[in-house]
Amino acid sequence: MRLELVPRGDVSPWARALAPVAAVVAAILIGGLVVALMGRSPLAAFQVYFVDTLSEDWGLQEMAVKATPLLIIAVGLSFCFRASLWNIGAEGQFIIGALVGGILPLYTAGTEAGAWVIPAAMVLGALGGLAYAMIPALLRVAFGVSEILTSLMLVYVADLTLDYLVRGPWKDPKGFNFPQTVNFDATLPYLAEGGRLHAGVLVGPALALLAWFVISRTLFGFGVRVAGEAPKAARFAGFSANRMVIAAFAISGAAAGLAGIVEVLGQIGQLKPGISSGYGFTAITVAFLGRLHPLGMIFGALVVALTVIGGESAQIALKLPLDLTRAFQGVLLMCVLAADALVSYRVRLVTVARA
Repeated sequence: MRLELVPRGDVSPWARALAPVAAVVAAILIGGLVVALMGRSPLAAFQVYFVDTLSEDWGLQEMAVKATPLLIIAVGLSFCFRASLWNIGAEGQFIIGALVGGILPLYTAGTEAGAWVIPAAMVLGALGGLAYAMIPALLRVAFGVSEILTSLMLVYVADLTLDYLVRGPWKDPKGFNFPQTVNFDATLPYLAEGGRLHAGVLVGPALALLAWFVISRTLFGFGVRVAGEAPKAARFAGFSANRMVIAAFAISGAAAGLAGIVEVLGQIGQLKPGISSGYGFTAITVAFLGRLHPLGMIFGALVVALTVIGGESAQIALKLPLDLTRAFQGVLLMCVLAADALVSYRVRLVTVARA
């Protein structure tokens, strides 16, 4: 006997819309089972992970701050994923964007540079991420090299480049030998007194709205959708596959680079190792949790950000390992993919007759 997936004839729009919600519920139930096996109360874990965070002002602010880089990166990645391209190296593009965008704030620290530094740094950050994403894109176009391998391996190059710079040429001479640059004077303003809600949180929703318009209302967006769903039809319609690779990687790289500099100027205020806690990889979960829809990814980013903050609180309150949060995010991604598959296909048990 074997299992087969049979396409469903007509799928209800409600079923597609509720699939991510069902995936979140299933992931929570699996997570609760794991917590119980570790000897902790699932109800207490649910309280710490979700209820406490959503019922406090600081928790809501932290959700918005944590969700910002995830949303920006996920919106960019959605262009690649819709075109059946796999940019797995957004983490590296995030880091390079922070490095390139951080050049201006670094070298203007301690001077009267003016307000132009912040927008200029954000532009440079986006361009840095774009340029770094062009490496796997051009290798794919010119030589047919898998973009999955090249984009992923370039993450380590970016991480080591950051480590070298903050321990060498860019290290703060007055930083007690810590691997970090001087503190930037040019940082994003805060939106609320006494909190960490900075102006960068407005970038994510604005970018999501722009992406929604591009995908649903422009010829380029139509080309992206057709290239992913029917490559032969896309070629017949005159859409160049190579140009689509370059364009999709350019958008995703620029978004990841922009997320990197927004994170540095908004939360951190300097360059140092560990500026990203895996945002580039986690954003893949966000993209699929939002069904690659720009507006749905706002929901996905908030849900994943909630698990991150809840995981940090559970580590303190319930002595649960922080790795459990990363495992939960993986389970969440698997549940999202499974829910999508079960909505589109029906599982059938087939008996194979022996010869």
